[in-house]
Amino acid sequence: MLKIGALGAGHLGKIHLKCIQEIPEFDLVGFYDPDEANAIKTEQEFGVKKWDSIEELIDAVDVVDIVTPTVSHFDCASRSLKKCRHVFIEKPIVTTLDEARELIKIAGEANVKVQVGHVERFNPAFLAAESLFDRPMFIESHRLAQFNPRGTDVPVILDLMIHDIDIVLSVVRSNIRRISASGVAVVSDTPDIANARIEFDNGCVANLTASRISLKNMRKCRFFQRDAYISVDFLKKELEVVKISDVNSDTVPMGFILDLGEGKGKKQINFDKPEVKPINAIKAELVSFYSAIINNTVPPVTINDGYSALELAYKIIEKINQATNGII
Repeated sequence: MLKIGALGAGHLGKIHLKCIQEIPEFDLVGFYDPDEANAIKTEQEFGVKKWDSIEELIDAVDVVDIVTPTVSHFDCASRSLKKCRHVFIEKPIVTTLDEARELIKIAGEANVKVQVGHVERFNPAFLAAESLFDRPMFIESHRLAQFNPRGTDVPVILDLMIHDIDIVLSVVRSNIRRISASGVAVVSDTPDIANARIEFDNGCVANLTASRISLKNMRKCRFFQRDAYISVDFLKKELEVVKISDVNSDTVPMGFILDLGEGKGKKQINFDKPEVKPINAIKAELVSFYSAIINNTVPPVTINDGYSALELAYKIIEKINQATNGII
């Protein structure tokens, strides 16, 4: 059993506390939150000790779960790593690329495990689709959300699109050749809606759209590859697969037949909706972190994965700023 403490007891922090309490491999020692009123309320609600200082809590645990606002991620993580504590840190990993590079250095010196909370990697629909991916060459994602003042202090790229950035980078193992992007600030000081086109060296193209001013919520990613189309609905936790196969005779099983024209043969189109087993994604990622620590294996979402997603996010932001300022 590993002793764990949580930093942050906001909306997401409370979800983490609940999940940790359901994981028997973790001993939840307590949490720290700078808002005294919220800390007292949380202590009473969850029956978990509130600590009066970050340092004291870090000293008392083996693992630190960081669920604070992004601006404080670096401070909390660096303090924990310097005490050689394993660290789970919510996305985005930190605020700046300089902070991320420094954190990677500190983590390497501490020789401990660090996992970044890109929770969509543990979405049951995505987990069910992973084995089906075979060099997708076009990816299209839409992450649309109704307006919520929480999170508008950062561009929508860091707030929402970064989820799909991480998903794409985890599927497409290739260097990036070109990025183009555009975005508009509608109700806040930073882009509220944005689109990015990412071209990879292997020929794959990813088209990502994110909005936090939509009339409806949508979190869907479509993967197109040779002879197959895979649709992952992160919101509904559903998976749809369309596969194309050759037809060798006029007598075929039930399915949609596509005639390619004289002399070109026929294709059979098969529709499938694989079963998606329901799981708690946040709980699953925390369990996976425990497993990485105990078995001394690489965490599913490494600190370098967190850096790569943040790096691409900032490149997209830079392209949007250039487009806004008329720079080609």
